[in-house]
Formats: sequence, structure tokens, C-alpha cells
Amino acid sequence: MNDDVAVKNKKLGRKLAIIAIAMFGFGYALVPLYDVLCEWKWIERDRPDAIKAIPEIAYPVDVNRNINVEFVTTLNENTPMVFSAETKQLQVHTGEYHTVNFYAENKTNKPMIARAIPSFSPALTSTYFEKVECFCFSEQTFAPHEKKTMPMRFVINPNLPKDYKTITLSYTFFDNTETAVKK
Repeated sequence: MNDDVAVKNKKLGRKLAIIAIAMFGFGYALVPLYDVLCEWKWIERDRPDAIKAIPEIAYPVDVNRNINVEFVTTLNENTPMVFSAETKQLQVHTGEYHTVNFYAENKTNKPMIARAIPSFSPALTSTYFEKVECFCFSEQTFAPHEKKTMPMRFVINPNLPKDYKTITLSYTFFDNTETAVKK
């Protein structure tokens, strides 16, 4: 019976070693998988320090091409604000300029510095969604209980590939008060 237990222990040891090696390999592969799945190159482009306003360019307007633009707003869990888009969805033509207003309110008795971080879905569309003016280009300062209407002016570049019919622009507002005070 001792030989039988020794054989079973060897098999178990080999299985555990294979599982450990597979787990290490999976962990090692997560970084490139994440880069591929999340299209990190597009996310990096939209970091606040990389966002740049573009000049207003006269594009040809394609009235035969409709793009549905959805606006989604969220708050970081530690951001005591109200934040919403006045327009939740908009049908636009490529090359046509539009302005959408966003509403934000500081719900505290203290001044607040906040920052809106944009993200796009599908991520590739961020290359063709050109912002001329946006509250997301810089931090926003709010007095206690202050309410603001913040415009975002944009155009969708006519070079957007034809298979894209819907673009979702999502903004998440973060409270940067403590970070900004430390600077």
C-alpha cells in the first residue's frame, strides 16, 4: 500500500506543478491579452493630459450618413456631485458640428475640483470624434453647491469607417480636490 500512496503522491505532485506553471503562464499572458482586448493604445490617447482641442475644420457634411451618438455620464464612487448630459442621444451627420451641454452640481458645502475622463465605445471611434471645445480638457472648479452647464463641441470626421453607426461617449467625473490641493 505504501508504494501505491507514493505513486499517487507523485501523480498529484506533477498535476500541481503543471497547474502552477499554467497559472504563471496565464498571469504572464494577461498583460498582452489586456492590451489586445482593451485596445490600450486608444485608451492611452484619451488620458486627460493627452487631450487636445482641435481647430474647427470645414469638413464636407454627408447628409446621407447618420451616426447615432450616445452620451453616458457616471461619477466615481467618491465624487459627491450630480452629473448628466442634457442630451442622451443625438443623430448626426459626419462633418457636421454639434454642441452638447452637460450639467454638474457640487453637492457639498466645500469647494471642489473635479475632472471628467472620456472614453469611447468602440474605442477606434475616438480617433474620428474630434472635440473643438470640452469641459474635459481641464479640471473644473466648483464652489459649494455650485451648478454648472458645461458645453462640449464636436464633429465626427467623415473618414470614420462606414461600418460604424453608433458611437458611445462616456464621461466619468472624479473628485480631484485633495490631489489638486497637494500640487
